[in-house]
Amino acid sequence: MTDHKENVRLNCELDVPTKKRPRVEKHTAALILARGGSKGIPLKNIKKLAGVPLIAWVLRAAVDSGMFDSVWVSTDHDEIENVAKSWGAKVHRRSPEVSKDTSTSLDTIQEFVSQHPEVTVICNIQATSPCLHPKHLKEALEKMTEFKYDSVFSVVRRHQFRWQEVKKESDGSSIERTRPLNLDPARRPRRQDWNGELCENGSFYFATRHLIENRRCLQGDNVAYYEMPPEYSVDIDVDIDWPVAEQRVLRYGYFGQDTPEVVRLMFCNVCVCLTDSWISLSSSKKKDVTINPKDTLGICMLKEQDVEVWLLTSTEDPMAQLLADVLVKSTRCNVISVGEEPKHDLEQLLDEKNLEWKDVAYMGYNKQDVTCLNLAGLSTVPAKAPVEITVKYSCQHPGGMGAVGEFAEHILLQKQKGESLQDRIDGCSS
Repeated sequence: MTDHKENVRLNCELDVPTKKRPRVEKHTAALILARGGSKGIPLKNIKKLAGVPLIAWVLRAAVDSGMFDSVWVSTDHDEIENVAKSWGAKVHRRSPEVSKDTSTSLDTIQEFVSQHPEVTVICNIQATSPCLHPKHLKEALEKMTEFKYDSVFSVVRRHQFRWQEVKKESDGSSIERTRPLNLDPARRPRRQDWNGELCENGSFYFATRHLIENRRCLQGDNVAYYEMPPEYSVDIDVDIDWPVAEQRVLRYGYFGQDTPEVVRLMFCNVCVCLTDSWISLSSSKKKDVTINPKDTLGICMLKEQDVEVWLLTSTEDPMAQLLADVLVKSTRCNVISVGEEPKHDLEQLLDEKNLEWKDVAYMGYNKQDVTCLNLAGLSTVPAKAPVEITVKYSCQHPGGMGAVGEFAEHILLQKQKGESLQDRIDGCSS
C-alpha cells in the first residue's frame, strides 16, 4: 500500500494536478444604512449635528479606522448619496423593495451582500451613533478575527432595575400585578455590588457573510459582544434627542485624525457675519445696525481665554466700520481694514505676532475670503452664505443671528480638546 508521501511524489513525477480548495480573499466592508424616508426626523441622516452631517460622524470613524476594505452607504436618496461620497464612502443604491417603511435592516443588508460577492465580513454601522470612534471598530474586529467569532456586536452596561408591565384583561375583570424582572426588591443591590446588564446600544454589528446568507441574522453561531463606555453610547431617534446628542458629541465625538487646532487669533469679516444685512434708518436719517448679544458674548469669551479677535472691515463698506466701532467700545477687540485680497494685509500682521495660519480661526462670507478660509486652522461661514467652499466647521446660524457666538463656542471647545491632549502627551513623556 502506497503511503501519502509516495502519492504526492508520484503525482509530481506524473505531473498529475492535485485538487486544492479555492482560496477566498477576506474582504471586510462597512455598511451604513441611510434611507431617505425617515418618519421621526426628515432626512435625519444628513441633518447637521454640531456642524457636521449626522452620518458623517460614523463615516469619519469607519474610514479613519483603517480596518475596512470598503466603506459603503446604502440609500435611496440623492442628497444622502452626495453627502456620503463627499465623506469618502461608496454608495449602494438600494432597490424600492427594501426601501419601504416595513423593510428591515436585514433585508437591506442581504440585498447588499447578494450584489457584492467579494465581501466576506460585513459591519453594519448605525448612522445615528455619532460618538463612535475608530478604536471601537478596530478593537471589535480584532476580537472577531483573533477568536474566530461569526458575529460581534456593541453593547453598553446599564444599571437599571426592570419591572414587568401591568396589563389589564380586555373585560377588566382581573389585573396582572407588576413583577420585578431582574431584582429581588427585598435585597436591592448597591450599584457597586452589581455588575449590571449588557444592553445593545446599536452602534455596530459585525457578521460573516455565511451568517447573513444562511442563518439570515446578524447575531448567531459563535457570537460575542464588544462593550462600549456609556459616554460613547449615543443614539438619536426623535427630535428631543438632538440637543442632548449635540452636547455629548461635542465632548465625546471623534473629530478626525488631526490634533484639534489651538487657536490663538480669530479674524472675522464684519460684513454679514455680524449683521443680518438689515439697516434701519431713523427719522433723522441716522443709520443703525443691531448686534446679536450671543455674538458679543462669544467675542468676550474668546478674549477671556486669551484668543485675540480682529474685525475685518473695508474702506468701501462704511456700515462695517460703524459696526466695528460699536464692538470695539463694548468688547475692546481690534479692527483692521483689508483690501480685495485680505491675505496680503493679514499675513503682515501674523508675521508681526509670530503666528502661522494654523493658529488662526477665520470667519468669512464673500469670495474675497476664500483664500483665507482655505489657509486657516479653523474656518467657517454663516449659514446660507454664498461662498461654495469646504470649511472646517459649518455654522447653523445665519449672520447676525448668533453665528459668531456659535463659532466662538466651537473654537473654545477645540482649544480645550487640544490643550487636554497636549497635557496627556506631556504627562506620558515626563
